[in-house]
Amino acid sequence: MLPALAALACLLHGAAAAQSSSSAKSASASASASHSSASHSTSGLASATAPPLQSTVSQIVVTTATAIPSPSAGAPLPSQAVLPPTQSWCPSKIFCAGPLLQTINLANPFVDPKTIVDKPTRKTSQAVLADFAALPGNASLTEGAVVAFLDADFAGEGQELVAVPLPGFQAAPRFLKNVTDPLLQAFAGTVHGFWTQLVRGTNASTLCDGVKCESSLIPLNHTFVVPGGRFREQYYWDSFWIVEGLLESELYSIANDTLQNFMDEIERFGFIPNGGRIYYLDRSQPPLFIQMLARYVAASNDTAILKRALPLAERELTWWQTHRTLNVTSPFTNTTHALAQYAVANSAPRPESYLQDYTTVHDPAQPALNDSQAAALYAELASGAETGWDYSARWLTGDAALGTGLRRLNVRGTLPVDLNSILYKNRVLMAQLYGKANATAAARHTAAAAAIKAGVLDLFWNATKLAFYDFDLVTNTRNDVFSTATFYPFWSGIIPPEVLASAENAFGAFAAINLVLNRYNGTVPVTFIETGLQWDAPNAWPPHQYVALQALRALPANVTTGALPTPAAGAGSFSLVPAGQLGVEEAALPVQALSGTSNASTSGAAADVGARGAGAGGGVVNGGNATGAAGWADALGVQLANRYVAGALCSWHATGGQIPGLLPRLSDAELNVTQSANNTGNMFEKFSISDIDSAGRGGEYTVQAGFGWTNGVLLWVASNYGGALVAPECPSLLAVAPAASSSAAPSGTGSASASASGPSTSTTGAARGLGAPSMRVLGALLACVVACAAW
Repeated sequence: MLPALAALACLLHGAAAAQSSSSAKSASASASASHSSASHSTSGLASATAPPLQSTVSQIVVTTATAIPSPSAGAPLPSQAVLPPTQSWCPSKIFCAGPLLQTINLANPFVDPKTIVDKPTRKTSQAVLADFAALPGNASLTEGAVVAFLDADFAGEGQELVAVPLPGFQAAPRFLKNVTDPLLQAFAGTVHGFWTQLVRGTNASTLCDGVKCESSLIPLNHTFVVPGGRFREQYYWDSFWIVEGLLESELYSIANDTLQNFMDEIERFGFIPNGGRIYYLDRSQPPLFIQMLARYVAASNDTAILKRALPLAERELTWWQTHRTLNVTSPFTNTTHALAQYAVANSAPRPESYLQDYTTVHDPAQPALNDSQAAALYAELASGAETGWDYSARWLTGDAALGTGLRRLNVRGTLPVDLNSILYKNRVLMAQLYGKANATAAARHTAAAAAIKAGVLDLFWNATKLAFYDFDLVTNTRNDVFSTATFYPFWSGIIPPEVLASAENAFGAFAAINLVLNRYNGTVPVTFIETGLQWDAPNAWPPHQYVALQALRALPANVTTGALPTPAAGAGSFSLVPAGQLGVEEAALPVQALSGTSNASTSGAAADVGARGAGAGGGVVNGGNATGAAGWADALGVQLANRYVAGALCSWHATGGQIPGLLPRLSDAELNVTQSANNTGNMFEKFSISDIDSAGRGGEYTVQAGFGWTNGVLLWVASNYGGALVAPECPSLLAVAPAASSSAAPSGTGSASASASGPSTSTTGAARGLGAPSMRVLGALLACVVACAAW
């Protein structure tokens, strides 16, 4: 391939996010209106402040990305590899793998390739294909010609959807009374208000009919909540945590609509796709529909929905059993189990990530792949997306001869512990939903659940390390990558006998959470391995904090009533983790930064910079008040819940969020540190283990703001831990970065524990060195560029 392709690979695998705001390839990163329905400021940063608490909202203005040729627009495109096979599941000649999509992607007109396939055509499909065919041949085709074709033949992305009123919205839902801290109650109320800005419906006036124009959108019959950012459609597993939040907000109608949309999709496709676009029709996501259904019925008492829902839930389970389940004989017990995996039949780049996949397969710095190897890698990339964890070190166990990085994906050769735990719980819930009304069906699901549970305990549980691990079908053994997937069985109700046997073992299974709370200033990371992939350290995702909290709550009282264990003198929290459980040595754990030039110790008691000394009341920084906890599991839950709220609030405040009378806006000098002087706060999709002022990082796209599941988990935490939540100590921004202007005086210390009389002078967080700055500016830049994109 041409040297340009090597440069492209570098761009996609590291530099694209950092330069997205200045890329000559794009005028924007698909940015659009903000949470507050305001247009963009002159800096290009979107707003995310709380909207007025009202029952209806005005239509959100949608702005779209504009392709702009680079200075070398007259140069020909890089030479192309042979086209991949046509995919039977994705027949569009415009939005699916084929010459048009490959050519446009190689021109790289946008920072995010998803922008391309989210743009409906302005003309008929035949006219668009004719215009494409009229372009010069590949040898003389230029980027400028491709950009002109895009501008002439495609409309703005996301315009088939429209913001709609949110029925039943109440400014003060009952759960807010659970939150006793005034600031956090106001913050939870602010996040509750964000729902009004995330609800969408199909825009009939701009919807393509397949004749006058063509679109990738799968039209939905009911309203729904979008995650935010580039995720402008309804998504499958995101919706579970969105629904959790909607139920806390007593928005039962929109929760019902969400379920109705999923049922429509099961009727139409036989399963629930990854998201609401045709390019997702080859894959699903973690199957949480039944759990959403059960939660909705329990919260709303609407049992009438079951008449339609139960037969369709059966159909979804059948799809997973038929298309994603295989028999595996255990090397430990010689017992054969029917367990599920993620395995997508796909032999082409994913349309929404075409350029990334194309570059991964045709990377000139990696070994050349033959056609079958390329097809297998494309299938792995799609299968990784089906997991929801795209991508993570837990999948990188493939053949090293194929290269490094994503070349080593082994998703289809892995039995995931989290997927099978979800399917176990689905069966348990189905039995409960049927109940006595259909005892035969209930018994069938109970038996199926027991069979899955036996397989989970046999293949995934390591009784020595006291953790669950994925099972590698290639090596026929458990892998050793510790991840938050270990908590899914507990959340689902699968408690190993060793954990039930003693409080010591029970704590050992959750010792990693205790380590994080003592060693870092954020929440639980996906893994403790830093790969640059977004589902690895240092990223901590909202759904996983929810799962960990639910896992702690699932433990029986007889093994959780004791106090939290303490390390021996001179030892740190790492010493309490069972040997070998994390799969990394203590010195190899992610580092907690203390300042711009120094890090915390990597071993012993000195590494536990998040722990408060006895003189400071004990516990952990931003861990709330766990003194009234019923036992060690309750104490960990209170601390983790407080840490989650701290990360959400502090990063929102650090990017311009404010609550009049309670939380003053930071000074411009402080907000300049996060490039947020013209912003009004972002709710991020992921956070950093070591810096609660910033978002997470890494992955195929820039950090997204919005954000559906972040908001949903926040509201669930507020409802369930409200009385134990304490306003956090947000690290000072100016303590780790020089002021942007010598004349700009800070309005406060950056503490979120400000009162109505003004900001607190508390510098506890900064004084303890917890204001990790290493990625704050980068994280905010990445996030704000695309904050609230395409809303």
